[in-house]
Amino acid sequence: MNLDEYLKRIGFHGSYDKLDLATLKLIHRQHIMSIPFENLSIHCGEKIIMDLEVIFNKVVRGTRGGWCFENNYLFSWVLRQMGYDTTTLGSRVFDTSINDFESQEVHLINKVIIEGKAYIADVSFGLSGQIREPLELISGKEQPQDGGVFRFICKDNLWMLEKTGRRTEVPNPEFAKSSLVNRKETRLIHCFSLEPREPDHFFQVNNDLQTDPTSLFTNKSICSLQTPTGFTALVGLIYSEVIFKPDEGVDLYNMKNITEDELEAVLMEKFKVKLQNKMQAVNRRVVLEF
Repeated sequence: MNLDEYLKRIGFHGSYDKLDLATLKLIHRQHIMSIPFENLSIHCGEKIIMDLEVIFNKVVRGTRGGWCFENNYLFSWVLRQMGYDTTTLGSRVFDTSINDFESQEVHLINKVIIEGKAYIADVSFGLSGQIREPLELISGKEQPQDGGVFRFICKDNLWMLEKTGRRTEVPNPEFAKSSLVNRKETRLIHCFSLEPREPDHFFQVNNDLQTDPTSLFTNKSICSLQTPTGFTALVGLIYSEVIFKPDEGVDLYNMKNITEDELEAVLMEKFKVKLQNKMQAVNRRVVLEF
């Protein structure tokens, strides 16, 4: 494992001598623009293992993506290698099907302290919930980014992340009523406490999410990559290019179906992902809104 290999993977060519917010923001943004959020291993018959060397070989040397237990775990290693004051936290994702946060901490994030201020770094939420840059950990402060306005709300030591986006516009009438399209302009994303977590805290849930037949991740194959103007997503065989249009108050969802024969080419062309094993694209009826 080598920090320079990682920096080359994300296209970062600057100096990181200063452990400041500007450097953290740049590396965070470069990561989400270069490394997809994806769970394709599950649908290729591969096991996702929370081992840093395995993750490094997959994501950095194998030019793959990963989910939070890979991307954010790798990112925590990167930040520590650089010298940042970093703490790993666990969060509970908001589940729209039950209108509440999940009971388990199914998401890994990182807290970073810079000049006495705390920030949350998260390079692997994916889709429209992905933050472009670290957010200052302060309750009630509106923090505008490309995708919308994010804010933390703290109640009884529980931190909740909320996002206010824009209305969605879907030009393709075939997808006008798609269940994949998020139509709530303001929504909760996840919640967390500030209790530090060690990697082994996530080992069981990392296994459960890739084996439980009711899990979102066993029911949908997902690949998502942030772009300068929005993000791209492949859920099953539905390919989407989302374009943020803040001046018009709209997010434009260009959605279409692709074929099994097109799958490999789309993954390479749009996400720079080349799979070693054949993937079964899956999009069963489990709630996912992006």
